[in-house]
Amino acid sequence: MIHTVRIDDKTPTGKKILNELRKYSKVVTFEDPNVTGVIPEGYVTGEEFRKTVKENLRKKFTEDGNI
Repeated sequence: MIHTVRIDDKTPTGKKILNELRKYSKVVTFEDPNVTGVIPEGYVTGEEFRKTVKENLRKKFTEDGNI
């Protein structure tokens, strides 16, 4: 069975856990979304973010009568 785990590597405990897991390279693998190209659910690209922000701003300004 494969488990997906999220560990906050900005905390001392998270760093400690990651260092411990790295010792078991035969059974533990790390997947980097930058390398695999698999984007976690809920993430958007910079372009998608900008497009959404522009649409929302345009809608808000139109509702307020500023455009």
